[in-house]
Amino acid sequence: MSIRSFKILAILFTIMLTGSCGKTYYPRPYGYFRVDLPKHSYRTIDTLGLPYRFDLPANARLVTHNNSKEKFWVDIYYPHLNANIYCSYKAVNGNLFNLLEDTRKIVYRHSVRADGIGERVFSHPEKNVHGILYDLKGNTASSVQFVLTDSTKHFFRGALYFNNVPNKDSIAPMAEYIREDVIRIMESLEWKK
Repeated sequence: MSIRSFKILAILFTIMLTGSCGKTYYPRPYGYFRVDLPKHSYRTIDTLGLPYRFDLPANARLVTHNNSKEKFWVDIYYPHLNANIYCSYKAVNGNLFNLLEDTRKIVYRHSVRADGIGERVFSHPEKNVHGILYDLKGNTASSVQFVLTDSTKHFFRGALYFNNVPNKDSIAPMAEYIREDVIRIMESLEWKK
């Protein structure tokens, strides 16, 4: 290699070295996987011998419990979202205040981590269904809970949980998607007996 070609390579190397240092690079912000959520569609469940019926999201499965003590309890499982709406049912025997108070206590246990808890009243007098939707904001274990009752015989409660560590930013689109399903469940629920 001649001295002339060595000088040319040294000049090119110096130009490349000084030219590459002109921009400041920043790390990319942390992102989350995109989840494509299907359109909402529903089917009425009415074949399980339950004392209630409601519209079940088409992309969810209903899981029943074989425990004789909680025989009317069900889980609404979203396999593609790794989430469950745990639903419990109790007969009202003069204990409506205690059932409502227990629900309120369970919801407000999340206030340690919640940025806020909103309550929305539901009332469908033509179906004799009344309830409250609780919206929990922040990194709470459950972002949506609800309760429905006819105040004399039936008491139905549900709570949404994701099967992972809560992070409001990563699960927000999925939580909002399931919240719409919860509202549909609340609006479509009817007592059979």
